[in-house]
Amino acid sequence: MMNVLRLATAGSVDDGKSTLIGRLLVDSRAVLEDQLAAARQASARRGAEGLDLALLTDGLRAEREQGITIDVAYRYFATPRRKFVIADCPGHFQYTRNMVTGVSTADAAVILVDVTKDLQEQTRRHCSIASLLRVPHLVVCVNKMDLVAYSESAFRAVARRVQELAGALQLADVAVIPISALQGDNVVEPSARMPWHRGRCLLAHLESVEPPCASRPAPLRLPIQSTILPRGAGGGGARCYTGHLACGSLREGDEVVVLPAGTRTRVASLYAGGRPLARAEGPASITVGLADEVDVARGDMLASPAAPPRVGSELEASVCWMSPVPLTPGSRYLLRQTTLETRCVVESVRHKLDIRGLREVPAGQGVGLNDFAVVRIRASRPLCADPYRENRATGSFILIDETTNATMGAGMIL
Repeated sequence: MMNVLRLATAGSVDDGKSTLIGRLLVDSRAVLEDQLAAARQASARRGAEGLDLALLTDGLRAEREQGITIDVAYRYFATPRRKFVIADCPGHFQYTRNMVTGVSTADAAVILVDVTKDLQEQTRRHCSIASLLRVPHLVVCVNKMDLVAYSESAFRAVARRVQELAGALQLADVAVIPISALQGDNVVEPSARMPWHRGRCLLAHLESVEPPCASRPAPLRLPIQSTILPRGAGGGGARCYTGHLACGSLREGDEVVVLPAGTRTRVASLYAGGRPLARAEGPASITVGLADEVDVARGDMLASPAAPPRVGSELEASVCWMSPVPLTPGSRYLLRQTTLETRCVVESVRHKLDIRGLREVPAGQGVGLNDFAVVRIRASRPLCADPYRENRATGSFILIDETTNATMGAGMIL
């Protein structure tokens, strides 16, 4: 089966993020003729010469009028080797929370740098966010090489500073690729105008990147979503449990532990889409039948007895604040982690993070919109969680306002 790679693109304003995604879509033939026709008409209305590739991803009217990316625009395309889900993230500082949303589920981040401007403040911020959110693979595209006559020395100068920043942020897997998104150089096909670049073009590199689950197998984590009595599932109407297998694998007969209770049992049956399975491997939505009558409810988790997650109601986490209403100690929210939803209180704010270099700074007057902070939280119910650096699925959560149901912050368990 063709694997899927989730990408997030980011960079400073006007570095060419949306143009790059448009180039990938057009050159890989992932755009329908009516979409191309509509984009050409919109380009002509704006006075652009030819097709403005950015219009294929800038979906909001405000984005089209201002020529910037505001919301996260999702696009999909496939090659014979892989399927891709692309999140085109905004470059403006005030939309940092939108970038966090796009990057939080990405297997790889593509960050653009304008070769004529060097590393901008927002580019450094985006690299820091990619580091903080533990994006497994980072690709830095040095764009607009056509404006410097495809100069190798200009590229090397920028690449050197990118590697210095990557080292300071402890980013392990970083590739630096020279491109021209506007002209199509080194995006889908290798460029004859940059023969000095001996690495892959962007698309070939993305096709070769290993998904995190392939490179780092994780122990079993199955958050329970609901209890059902499936028809034709066997067992004479025995209860089964559905959920999204976040990581790990399951077979009939495997021993599992039900958390937070700590009860041990075995897998009696496995189903996906109503069909029996010999083996399930994450990520996948499955139904599980258990050998014993045990108490299992939504928010519980089936895990590996040999490597269970931490169970507890107190946690320390780094939080990206997404609300104009500041976060202050003593604030109460709903906490949603995997399938569990429980009330919680933010007991203390340890410090804020200067996201440009991930340095600690005093919390001051509280945590405001787009701020990052390290906080201490106490939940009403125990959470089954891993540190975010080890498991992004079970190590992340959101904080919700009980009155408005608005998402206030996104957290990463430390």
